[in-house]
Amino acid sequence: MSEPLLDVRDLRVSFRTRTGVVTAVDGISFTVGPGDVVGLVGESGSGKSVSMLSVLGLIDNPNCVIEGQALFKGRDLLTMSDDELRAVRGQEIAMIFQDPMTALTPVYTAGWHISEQIRAHEKVSKKAALARAVQLLDAVGIPNAADRVNSYPHEFSGGMRQRVVIAMALSCNPSLLIADEPTTALDVTIQAQILELLKSLQSEFGSSIVLITHDMGVVSQMSDRVMVMYGGRLAEAGPRREVMRNPLHPYTWGLMASIPPTDGTRVARLAAIPGAPISPGDPDRDHCLFSARCRFVSDACRPQPELVEHIPGHFDSCVLPFADRVELRRQAMTPLEVAP
Repeated sequence: MSEPLLDVRDLRVSFRTRTGVVTAVDGISFTVGPGDVVGLVGESGSGKSVSMLSVLGLIDNPNCVIEGQALFKGRDLLTMSDDELRAVRGQEIAMIFQDPMTALTPVYTAGWHISEQIRAHEKVSKKAALARAVQLLDAVGIPNAADRVNSYPHEFSGGMRQRVVIAMALSCNPSLLIADEPTTALDVTIQAQILELLKSLQSEFGSSIVLITHDMGVVSQMSDRVMVMYGGRLAEAGPRREVMRNPLHPYTWGLMASIPPTDGTRVARLAAIPGAPISPGDPDRDHCLFSARCRFVSDACRPQPELVEHIPGHFDSCVLPFADRVELRRQAMTPLEVAP
């Protein structure tokens, strides 16, 4: 077994507010190996983006408290100085942000964005950096890259802007690429193109990827391993095939049931998770945070369940008897109505 590229241990992120402490990430641990694609999935507000932004030192709120360890190639990112983090960000770890329009400065060209990133980390001339920018735009599928390198963000479509952001992220051949919902603002056809592009680039450049998303379909296409987050905690984690075919946590069942079936009987209405996600500011966290929305809740859901490895490499934090999970999952994932 090779050493993990990124090893996050008991990461906790909280914010001090006027009404009390808000817990955004509550003790998650995971690893990302060389060449791995790890899917981090969950509803909005589950702590996915905050966990990775905190690892990269991109949360500068003075009221934010970050605890734990985030070992990247053996060095703890959480204890690095600002200068040390700047040397790592962009060169060894890069991030694709969710909205490509706000990730790009509107008064600068695509070529400026990419070449500026290259020159921040490598001692190359402007001419060499711009030539590299053209190569990268061509690699991510921008037609006529030699001319489009001088185009401004507003002159690109949403999908093309996202390709420019991906080219920026890949400009220094990072070991780890963090993609924060890279397809959220795109239509279905462009989503498929971007996912296919990430796959091919991951194969070509050999980067590991942490894919942040709320879309189980995207996770099933891209990931080697899946981590399901709820309320700042890990509800389930394991190999993609195992989690998708044999989900163990009621929250994962709810996410899976929300995916329209592609074959079999057509349903008129999908099963839905009742209620609303727990607020990060909820002071009562000494229990399963999903219990308020779970149809199988019992007194055993207190205190907070721990992640348990029922199947090798497959963890979940539910107290339901393991032998009963298959039948309970069938009940939870049965569509409410069948179309005529």
